Amino acid sequence: MLTAGVDLAAEPKGTALAIIEWTKTKATLVDLQLGVNDQEIVEAAGVVDKLGIDCALGWPIEFLEFLNNHSNLESTSFPEGDMDWRRRVSFRESDRNVRAITGKWPLSVSTDRLGLTAMRCAGLQGRISQAGIPIDRAGHGKIVEIYPGASLRLWGFDTTGYRAEAEVREELLASIENEASWLNLGSFREQMISSTDAFDAVIASLATRAAAIGKYTEPSPEQLKIAQIEGWIALPTCSLAELL
Repeated sequence: MLTAGVDLAAEPKGTALAIIEWTKTKATLVDLQLGVNDQEIVEAAGVVDKLGIDCALGWPIEFLEFLNNHSNLESTSFPEGDMDWRRRVSFRESDRNVRAITGKWPLSVSTDRLGLTAMRCAGLQGRISQAGIPIDRAGHGKIVEIYPGASLRLWGFDTTGYRAEAEVREELLASIENEASWLNLGSFREQMISSTDAFDAVIASLATRAAAIGKYTEPSPEQLKIAQIEGWIALPTCSLAELL
């Protein structure tokens, strides 16, 4: 099995792609690229078994409805405007699920800094679809939404400061390798330490393995239709060791 993880940014600069090959006895990081463009991600989607993207695959339904109503100058539907309404419109059903499981809110795709990256992701989904790969934003197809930081925390690792300091990433990576002796990073280890984007792409590829083998938080039947529009973060429900 091949899994790919993409740490997506608004531009190729800041975007990383990691591909891991899985056998019965080991997992080998066979490719790790920085500065990755859309076409390279589309090509990777065509050869791997599962590709995880660290970016919201869609926007909250209520947010989309709000924008549609707001664009209609003759609309008589006005938002409530209070904090409860704003929080409901800002977060997806999947975000609320992540909050319930981890105790932390993901960044809001509607109101935080993810907007430009999500716009790129929307176009990327279109290109992947045009390449003949169906898109299921709920994660049941080849493409799945991944949250590296939350995945690490669910696996029991302390993620404090790892995105800001190379020394912290080096310590965290040593802890990961200690728990997953079957993981072979080869010559890419130093790249993971020096680049947050590279590090998160590899973690995304590991978390994508959990989705590929069915060990992740799936949307309930009641949540499924919403997830197919808004996207759904696949959180691992197994330990790091159980990925192999």
